[in-house]
Parts: sequence; C-alpha cells; structure tokens
Amino acid sequence: MSHTWVTASDGVRLSVRVTGPDDAPTIVAVHGYPDNSSMWDGVVAELTNRFRVVVYDVRGAGESDKPKKRAAYHLDRLAADLAAVVNEVSPERKVHLLAHDWGSIQTWHAVTGDWLRGRIASYTSISGPSLDHAGYWFRAQLSKPTPARLRHAVSQFLHSGYIAFFQLPLIPELFWRSGLVRRIIARAEPDAAAPELPDALHGMKLYRANMLPRLSRPAPRTADIPVQVLAPNRDPFVSTPLQTEIERWVPDLRVRRIIGGHWIVRGKPALIANAAAELADHAEGGPESRALRRSRVNDAPPGRFPGRLVVITGAGSGIGRATALAFAAEGADLVVTDINAQAAAETANLVRAKGVTAAEYTVDSSDGDAVAEFAKRVRAEHGVPDIVVNNAGIGMSGPFLDTSLADWEKIIDVNLWGVIHGCRAFAEQLVERGEGGQIVNLASMAAYLPSKILPAYSTTKSAVLMLSECLRAELAEHGIGVTAICPGIVHTNITNTTRFVGVDAVEQRRRQKSSTSLYAKRKFGPEKVARDILRAVERNSALAPSTPEAKAALVLSRLTPGVLRAAARVNIVPR
Repeated sequence: MSHTWVTASDGVRLSVRVTGPDDAPTIVAVHGYPDNSSMWDGVVAELTNRFRVVVYDVRGAGESDKPKKRAAYHLDRLAADLAAVVNEVSPERKVHLLAHDWGSIQTWHAVTGDWLRGRIASYTSISGPSLDHAGYWFRAQLSKPTPARLRHAVSQFLHSGYIAFFQLPLIPELFWRSGLVRRIIARAEPDAAAPELPDALHGMKLYRANMLPRLSRPAPRTADIPVQVLAPNRDPFVSTPLQTEIERWVPDLRVRRIIGGHWIVRGKPALIANAAAELADHAEGGPESRALRRSRVNDAPPGRFPGRLVVITGAGSGIGRATALAFAAEGADLVVTDINAQAAAETANLVRAKGVTAAEYTVDSSDGDAVAEFAKRVRAEHGVPDIVVNNAGIGMSGPFLDTSLADWEKIIDVNLWGVIHGCRAFAEQLVERGEGGQIVNLASMAAYLPSKILPAYSTTKSAVLMLSECLRAELAEHGIGVTAICPGIVHTNITNTTRFVGVDAVEQRRRQKSSTSLYAKRKFGPEKVARDILRAVERNSALAPSTPEAKAALVLSRLTPGVLRAAARVNIVPR
C-alpha cells in the first residue's frame, strides 16, 4: 500500500491510499458520512488480488483537510476533488467508481457532469442517490399520486427526518458531542463503526450546503456510463425506490437488491467487492455475469423470470418437467436433475427449445453426498441459483402394518431426506450470496389430509411441510423465501411407479394401472401445478395448495379436522 496527497483546486489536501498491482484495472472508492476511507478496508482486502484499489478521505474527514466554510463542501467542489484524485492516480486509463452514502451522492454529481467525461468505465453506487434524481423522484410521487407512490414518499420522508434535524444550528453538534447520535446509529446499524467526532461535525456541512438547494431545484442529469445500484433492503436512511427508480436518467442501469443495512460495506465486504468486480470485469470487456444480466432495468429480457437460474430436482417427468418448461417460457435458465439420465436429457432439450439455456445432471436426491457435490458443480459451472425446486419424490400406498422397514427407509430417503439434502446444499449458497432467493419444496395435500392407506407417504409429506415452515422462519432475515407446494390428485407418472405394500407383483401392477386410470380421469395435469408454483414464487407464498381438492382439504383441516379424521377411515384403494 502506498500513501500520497492530492491537492484540490482550492488548495485542500486529500489523503489518498493505493493498494494492488500497478497494471491492474483501477477502482476508486468514495466513502460517505460520517465515515472515512477506513470503511473500505474489508472491500479493499477482497479486491486487491485483481484490482488496483484507490481510497481517499474526502474533505472534512480522516486525514484530509477540513475546511471551515460551508461553501467548501458544495457538490461542485466534491466532484472536482474526485476528478483530481482520478486524474492523479490514473492519468491515462479509465477507472471504475465504487461509492457509498454521501460518497455516492457526490459521485453521482461528478459522473452526470463534465468533471469526469470519458474517464469512467463503470460506477457502482450503494445507499446514496443523486440529489437531483431524488428531487425529481419526490415530485413524481406527489404530482401523480397513487397509493403506492404516496406510501413510498411517506416512507422516505420518515427515513429522512434526520436531514431536517441536521439543518438546525448548533443543536446537532451538541447531540454528536453528547454521544447520543452514536448510540442511535449503533442501535439501528450494528455494522456501523463508531465515527470519529471531527468527521461527524465537519461532515454536517455536506447536508447544509447541498440538501435543500438540490432537492428543491433539481436539474436533469444523465449518466452515460454503465451504472449498478446496490440497494440494501434494510437501509433505515435511504429507501429502495428512491435509489432505484432512475431509469429515465441512466440508460445503462442495473439494480441489485441486497440483504443488509446501510453499512453493509462493513458487514458484508465480500458481497460488495464481488458485485463491483462483476461490473468492472464486464466493462473491461469480459462476459456479462448472470447477476448483471438479470439486474438490467431498461433492456431487461422478456418474461417474469428473465435471466434467473432455476434448479429443479426430479425434473425428468411429471411436475418437475412441467415446472422446468414453465420457468423456461418466462425467461429463466434451468438446471435439471433426475435419477434417470435419459429423462433429464429429454427435459433439458425441451427447455432449450424455449430459447434459454439448460444443463442436466444425473443425481439421486436421496444421496446426500451426491447432492452436495451437485450443488458445488452448479455453483462453479452456472453460478448460485435464484430458485431451487426440490421436487423429486416417490409414491407409496398401503397399511402401516404391511409397510416394511425397508419401505419406510426408501420413502423417507427420497421424499424427506431428498428435500433436506437439497435445502442444505443450496440454502448456504443463497445466504452467502446475499441477494435473497426462493426454495420450493414439493409436499402434498396428504401432508394435512390423513388416510389409513397412505401412512408412509403422508408422514414424509407432513415432514416436508413442517420443514418448509421452520426453514422459512430461519431464512427470512436473509431475504430467502421458502414455499411448500401441496398438490392433490394430479395425472403424472408417479402413479405408474407407486409402490403398493403388502401385495404381490401382479396385484401391485393392477393397482398401479387402476390408479393411473383414476388420475387420468381427473384431468388435472402437471402443467397446472407448474402454473401454481410460478405464482407462489412470485408471491413468496408460505403454503400453496394446488388442485381444488387440495385447497378444500386445507380449509377443512383448519376448520373441521374431525371430519377429515373420520374420512381417513374410508378405504379408497383402487380395486
């Protein structure tokens, strides 16, 4: 790491640190308020193996000079500072910008003006909008009000109450000196470091010099570079709509909603570094990552799930195949598995015919080691999936006393352990990625509809339902939804392979044919279940019954469970 000083046009000295290979692409990171450049230490550690990273203390913070006059903190001055740093550290080659909070605000001002025209390759912004864009955004919410727009405007006003407080003379300084503001920030944001008092006091001039003039008299400012907005979902100061609804000003815009608070830069430096590196790599001529492709705003691909990566187990036939085709029709890319290699390949070919990419793998979902290895391959070869559908399952019918230990082990291994293995393998990846996601587990209406001839099957599906409910509660803080799908009588291949316990081979085959004929008469195909799965993913539903009888049984299970227990005694085995 090297340290240098850059002198601004008005004589203010800026403290600059440079880390990483001299010949690597340069990323310049700009911190916000009330921070200094040390906020980027974790991100710098993640990036310096591939990039030359430049951080500096903005005027009024850290080791840089701290002008006393408010006019010295005007956005024009700050933009000129950034231009001076860029021209000093990379006089010939374009640089990539990464900024947070007030660092983003001043960087927006610079890249939508003439200070850095032709000098910037990409810009990643976190928790800091252009004040001009924000001014127009507030006008749009109030000029043509709708319930959603009014809700967004009120929410942002509540988020921004501290800005009005900072306009008061003397009182904010007293609160900072008392330590009260530090305690409020620490309670609201565990990732925030205790700010240095001089940084906090001088930095308030940023608000007093810029907020009211820019918000009340916004100017149209357009960015002509690739921009990526990282919007933390739990930011208590900047709402997601304020940051992201800017496509009219940014033709090449990508928006990624990430899981975390305002100071996510400190809390999840690897997430921030990876996102910034993906855009920088692409701007340097590399391929566009899946995350960048699916985060496009102005030129987003068509469909409800454009660019999403969906993993589906047991996709060789039935509900799994229908779900794969339904997602493909809505723009998603697929990774499908089945224990039958030929069936998986057939599904993948059908998916590719929809114009999206597909990969197939032969995986036994009941084999935990195989599923874990499969998940590693998916991540390495395709990236972390956005949606995982644990669909693989088998059927089993017959009385409890006729169900052998081997029968129990078989159905538990596939129907329950298969789901557990899938959740374990991919939930960790989704949490680490930090951008949310969805896990879908195929249960059944048998999960809440007791039957004396389905004890083993119903037990596994009830377990899948409860597992889904518990996992949903655990993963909610990470923005990951978990949905249990509960179909009823659906005409699929499962009836041809259902094991009927306690009977010989001839009788078993007869019952399989009879069941298949009965389900075919129902005329409810897997395509309708797939439709319900896509709707449940869009809504992040906790429980989604599919088929009319599944919906009716769910209502009865809650209102009149005694009726269902009585009905469970009826023998409905195909004759």
